[in-house]
Amino acid sequence: MVSILIGDSINSDEIKQVIIIRMDLEMGKGKMVAQGAHASLMSFFESQRKDKDIAQEWLDTGEKKIVLKVDDEKALEMLFRAFQYKKVPCALVTDAGLTQLPPGSKTALGIGPWLSSEIDQITSKIKLL
Repeated sequence: MVSILIGDSINSDEIKQVIIIRMDLEMGKGKMVAQGAHASLMSFFESQRKDKDIAQEWLDTGEKKIVLKVDDEKALEMLFRAFQYKKVPCALVTDAGLTQLPPGSKTALGIGPWLSSEIDQITSKIKLL
């Protein structure tokens, strides 16, 4: 948990990672898990580059992850752009096309690890997988 001193009070904010999977591709379960794993690692490395302390604290406190779902590529790309705009570390997974999907298919989005309050501003209405 990150503690930020604001005036005379301390604001504690949980750190988590969110993985968002695109559902219209109808990926098999193994493929879906693999794409989520790619999103997790890619996003972690983005977070580590932006703030090593937040990334390390996430590793030290159980690596909390939430997995959500969106209906289509448009929704996934909109979320990706929103997190980029907010400067929250994120990574969009594009499949190589070696198995189930055509090359270039955008399959998943990894967000964070980052401050939950900043992630939740954008993801709070998205359904769990």
